Formats: sequence, C-alpha cells, structure tokens
Amino acid sequence: MALLAHLSDPHLGPLPKVRLAELASKRAFGYLNWRSNRGRSFDERTLTTLTADLAAAHPDHIAVTGDLVNIGLPAEYDIALAWLHTLGRPRDVTVVPGNHDAYVASAIAHYSRKWLPFAAGDYPNETMVFPFIRRRGRLALIGLSTAIATAPLMATGRFEKDQADALSEALDRTGEEGLCRIVLIHHPPAEGGAIRARRLIGAGRVRDAIARHGAELVLHGHNHRSSIAWIDAPGGGKTPVVGAAAAGATPHGTNPGAAYNLFHIEGSGPRYTIAMTERGYARNGVMATRAQHKLA
Repeated sequence: MALLAHLSDPHLGPLPKVRLAELASKRAFGYLNWRSNRGRSFDERTLTTLTADLAAAHPDHIAVTGDLVNIGLPAEYDIALAWLHTLGRPRDVTVVPGNHDAYVASAIAHYSRKWLPFAAGDYPNETMVFPFIRRRGRLALIGLSTAIATAPLMATGRFEKDQADALSEALDRTGEEGLCRIVLIHHPPAEGGAIRARRLIGAGRVRDAIARHGAELVLHGHNHRSSIAWIDAPGGGKTPVVGAAAAGATPHGTNPGAAYNLFHIEGSGPRYTIAMTERGYARNGVMATRAQHKLA
C-alpha cells in the first residue's frame, strides 16, 4: 500500500563561515565539538551515498526526524532547506525539528519559517504548529516538536500538556478515519530512551496519549543509532517505536555508521501490517541491508 522512508540526524556539514559574535553563546561549545569531533565523524559523501540509495527505493514518502543543522547558525537553515529539496517535493517529504535545530532560542524562528513547506499540515498556517497532520493516502503523518534551546552540554527535549492534548485529538480524529497513524518526533519517547542529559522531559505524556488513543508507529532520531522499543497501546497491545541512526555518520569504532529505514505498510484500518528494512552504510562505501523486522 505504501513505502515510507525514515532518516534522521544528518547534521549537515561543513559549517558555514562563523563570525566571532555568533559564538558568544552555547554555539561556542558546539563549534569546538564540531572542530574536534563531529566534523570528522560526519561526512557529506556518506550522506550522499545514503540518500542516493534511498531515492533508488522510490518511497512514497520520506520522514526526517530532526537535527538537520549543528549549532543554529542562520546560514545553516538555508543549507538544510536546499538539502530537503534534494529529497523531494515538500508534499512528499515531512520534517520535524530536533534539539540542534533549536540550538539557541533565536534559531527556532529560522526553521519555523524556512522549513514550513515541509511541515505544513493539511490546513497550513503561516508558521509551524504542532502537532500537525499530513494525510497521504492511507497514512496520517503526525508531526510533534520536542525542540527547545538548552544550556551548554545539555540536549534535552520537552513535550508539554497542551501539545499532548492536541496529539490525543489528532490520534482520535485520524483513527476514526481508519488511517495508519505514524507519529514523528525527535527525542525517543519510550521509557529509558535516552540518558538524563539527553532525555525527553514529558515523555510520559506521549506514552499516555498513545496508550489511550492508539498509534501504529512512532519514528524518532536523536540517539544516532538504530533501535526498536515498544510502548503500550489500547487493548493491551504495543506500538513500535523505531529510532534511526544518524544519516551522515561514517563508520567509526563500534558505531556502524549511517542508516535509514524503509517501512512497507499494508492493509486498511484498523488492521495494518508493517515490515521494516534497515539499510546501512558499510565500511567499503556501499549501502546494504542490515536488518529486517515485522513490527505489526
């Protein structure tokens, strides 16, 4: 019925030219980290190889779950916008922000305005509103935001009650329509999904909304590794929560490097089958299937 691709955390580089005044904030820590670490572990060629492999799969839709930029420089959002257009038309690509996209408080206005065509719901607003719903055939993509500006050395997210209430309504509405409900979020909402300095504050609100109202699939990024967890669903069932590896990461140490996920979704409401294929970057420079799972 539908083939959905999911990638996350490309951390697009290299960094644009930085003015000294722009480093008078948390950006100074991020800039030093890029120069000493992340700039070497993320590679443009790796990301290009991955996205070429993804394009060859001809997915019906692509979901990107945040961290497109690194330290919130204004020029980074234009670079990210151009990259989103290389993936496909705004109708065919959906993005939600990550903590690096909100690296400093002023950065939120940049992605809210520039990336809006890729995060506009069925009834577009002049700026991003969360949650948003994008109906694509039998799929309902429900975009959430956990992106907040944080103190240096922190990468937490936050999910407040008002967004949780709106998520509950969105799940009910799309569930009544018999759609396959796919929740897009940057931070992992499963219990124990991230260490304290990287956790999602209010993750229980996401879990409670899904436990009460249901969802067929939750997709996230943030941890830079592939993962599958499960959270409660109505009637004693379980909803799969799938994390994608960082899309631009080169293999290093025990980290296998970049990967993306393909979801083959069949059926009609309320019964859907979801089969997942993980495609990863290998040390010989080619993409290969790493794993396959039946999720629902």
